[in-house]
Amino acid sequence: MRVAREGWPFIAIAWMLAVAAAFWWWPLGALVAVVAIWVVAFFRDPIRPGPRGERYVVAAAEGHVVHVVEIDEPMYVKERSVRISIFLSVFDVHVNRYPVDGTVELVHYNKGKFLHAGSEKASLDNEQASIGITGPRGRVLVRQIAGLIARRIVTDAKPGERVTQGARMGLIRFGSRTDVFLPLSARPALKIKPGDRVRVGGTVLAEYS
Repeated sequence: MRVAREGWPFIAIAWMLAVAAAFWWWPLGALVAVVAIWVVAFFRDPIRPGPRGERYVVAAAEGHVVHVVEIDEPMYVKERSVRISIFLSVFDVHVNRYPVDGTVELVHYNKGKFLHAGSEKASLDNEQASIGITGPRGRVLVRQIAGLIARRIVTDAKPGERVTQGARMGLIRFGSRTDVFLPLSARPALKIKPGDRVRVGGTVLAEYS
């Protein structure tokens, strides 16, 4: 199983605690070992197979779609857009991946609150990082949003960098949300709806004709 590099310190600490607890009292050691196994699973970094190419927008995160709404996006897309919000529970893969090929034009971090990531207000108020990508069908914005438990957003993207669809974009630790904004002028045909489960880099969110 592939593991994100940011996870190794947490994994090492979890297993050292499990071993120490087992020497003191084995039932406690077994309980801590279960937590240590979860820590390994949390930082897993699988490569999901899926369609590739400029026709497709693939999921930037793994979890459940909680919102699909039309809004005005003023930061980067700067026009009427559809926002697809994916909620990541503590049991989901937390590595984010690029939904399209393109060039990174914007990387913006905004320190904020730690509200429940599934709420509508989280998109405006929570700590977040926004990554703007110029793709084959226009501008795409991806927003990493921290949640109640998440306290660390990792963003690999650098302005001017050429990125590949499905490649790693970053990671959010311990529960979060990822939004993808697509301009309506590009006429994306949505392939998901609220309640659907999506796989990072594997599920098609939208398709262009």
